[in-house]
Amino acid sequence: MALGSPRRSCLSVPGSSEKMLGKAPTLNQDQSFLDLEDSVAPLEKVAARSLVVKALNEQDWSKKTIGVRVNAWDTEWTVKDVLSVVEGAGEHIDFIMLPKVQSHTEVCALDLLLTQLEKGLGLSKRIGIEAQIENPKGLVAVDEIAAASDRLETIIFGPGDFAAATGMPSLTVGAVQDNYPGDHWHYVLMRILMAARANGLQAVDGPYAQIRDLDGFREVSTRARVLGYDGKWALNPAQIGVLNEVFTPSQDEYDRAEDILDAYRKATEEDRLGAVMYGDEMIDEASRKMAVQIAQQGRVAGLVRSSATN
Repeated sequence: MALGSPRRSCLSVPGSSEKMLGKAPTLNQDQSFLDLEDSVAPLEKVAARSLVVKALNEQDWSKKTIGVRVNAWDTEWTVKDVLSVVEGAGEHIDFIMLPKVQSHTEVCALDLLLTQLEKGLGLSKRIGIEAQIENPKGLVAVDEIAAASDRLETIIFGPGDFAAATGMPSLTVGAVQDNYPGDHWHYVLMRILMAARANGLQAVDGPYAQIRDLDGFREVSTRARVLGYDGKWALNPAQIGVLNEVFTPSQDEYDRAEDILDAYRKATEEDRLGAVMYGDEMIDEASRKMAVQIAQQGRVAGLVRSSATN
């Protein structure tokens, strides 16, 4: 699994909202992205660039992964979005998020543009890329997209545009369809996850627009977590706490993972056994790999081991 910066909670911050641009750095999300795309009205997109650059330069984002979502390549804004934010605040940007990606060539084009800007500006840091899958073309090409650039860090699912592109009868972004016998997003989520993991990338689920429905939000967040996703978007500060909880192992899970690692280490290094009983459970190398993931997630989240029980 990719082990980059934590992305349990990824807060969308409208680039045209000075209020939210000022508030976002004070919240408890792992990641913020300042949005120039869907949350900004067409007539405000040009002006929003300056507000985003100002926020990047003047606010303290040091404790968060911070980036900018630019507009998609099929619009008239993309190149100037990238030029404006990188030239204006490149040293403060961890990643550029590219929406509605349909081909690996779109990622390659952004990579080349960023390379030119970094060289020309003499930037000391390398800017990453996050790619958002939001339509059937993007999903069909997701393997090539995920392998398109070594700048890629994350593949993101965009449920609203995807529902529209496929003709799903839904009017709420990210909502569960109760009249479907199962999770109607399962295939899409797993397809994106497999492409991400095969290329060492993180996978992040998209938004849930019913921001006051925290129970529903917890449900869809838990579904993504169970599949193996690293995190999910928050559209409202109230959603951040739910995400940080759902995408962090419980104390019991973390302790058990560390105990399994200790037991397996003793079995293999001291007793020279390939498998050993841990309570009523047989553990082996596969068990170790599973425990490593939970333990690493807990450590990144700042959990401290309470006790050793093996």
